[in-house]
Amino acid sequence: MNLLKKIGKGLAIAALWIGVWYAIWAIVNEPLLFPAPHAVAKRLFELLGERSFYAITGKSLWNILKGVLIGVFSGCLLSALTALIPLAGDFFRPFMTVVKTTPVASFIILLLLFAGAAKTPSLVTILIVLPIVWSNLDEGLRRIDPKLREVATVYRFSTSKRMKLLVFPSVLPYFSSALKSALGLAWKAGVAAEIIAMPRGTIGTQIGNAKLYLESADLFAWTLTVILLSFAIESVLLKLLEHLFEKGRRRARHASV
Repeated sequence: MNLLKKIGKGLAIAALWIGVWYAIWAIVNEPLLFPAPHAVAKRLFELLGERSFYAITGKSLWNILKGVLIGVFSGCLLSALTALIPLAGDFFRPFMTVVKTTPVASFIILLLLFAGAAKTPSLVTILIVLPIVWSNLDEGLRRIDPKLREVATVYRFSTSKRMKLLVFPSVLPYFSSALKSALGLAWKAGVAAEIIAMPRGTIGTQIGNAKLYLESADLFAWTLTVILLSFAIESVLLKLLEHLFEKGRRRARHASV
């Protein structure tokens, strides 16, 4: 019953926003600049019937997910290093601050010059994800409950048991928060990099071409594709993290008893 209520609520909200879209379309009254929802839906279904659509979305998906995975893995390794060696944290912190505050467009242009169009989307995604994951995990490691540390010391937990029962459950909420922030920003930055760099056969290139040739229905359809892919991936990963978080809390409670 709760699931049906959620679905009904979601459909009602979606219908409301589609109504807003139709209202704006009627006010603008210029399909070349602002297409109607039914025109975008028609174009999206046309794209879904083309083989090239799946090759293009697959390539962009791989470029961005590859950057996310490398960024997450690097952030985890770096947070472990800075937790073990505090001086390393002082060394890397200014660099992370510079990366977080520098406009994404600047990184895209620099990477386009030095790495080429094909590699730029993944590299930009890494630069977006890495500081977020590192800063969150670094904070999580600093805030591990001292009482749980005492329990691990008193009972002489092995390194693997300490990681399993103490570190992972304590850090998981911070890791979950990092992924929530990083995934959305990664998609935006990755597609923006594709629009500027224009590598062959990517969603960003299709958006750039649609803008160049004033094909508004294509522009909206490819943008909607990015939104739906981002939403689907975030939903799956966050559900998985919720499951892991619940398991981690149970382990932490057992460890403290």
